[in-house]
Amino acid sequence: MEQTLEALRGIILKSIPTVCLLLLLHFYLKAMLFRPLEKVLKQREELTEGARRIAEASLAAAERKAQEFEAKLAEARARVYKEQEETRRQWLEDQSAQIAQSRAAFEGHMKEARYAIAEEAAAARQTLLASSEELADQIATAVLGRRASGRVD
Repeated sequence: MEQTLEALRGIILKSIPTVCLLLLLHFYLKAMLFRPLEKVLKQREELTEGARRIAEASLAAAERKAQEFEAKLAEARARVYKEQEETRRQWLEDQSAQIAQSRAAFEGHMKEARYAIAEEAAAARQTLLASSEELADQIATAVLGRRASGRVD
């Protein structure tokens, strides 16, 4: 067993420089490679996270602007519809007024025409009455004149 311990001690003594070199290599790599690499990775993660936050903020701003646009578009549509309805209502009122004017003018012409026809009918009656009296006189004269002539014969 003593020999084993002596051999182990010899191996350990011989391995001390290797272990020291490994420890030195470990600290050297940690200082020269892994810390800068961690630093670069951390900066990259911060930049990525910052870009993600900026993208999310931009997306939120774009959504707000889209909602504002939609609201303004709806408002503009409502105004256009209101103006169209007002124009249509005004057009209907104008049309109704024109129809009422035309109807009143037509009724006025109809009254004038009826009055003119009534005057013509009254004048025609007067003319017929006057000519019927003359005609009746002529007929009476002709009938009586024939009878008088017939008696003489």
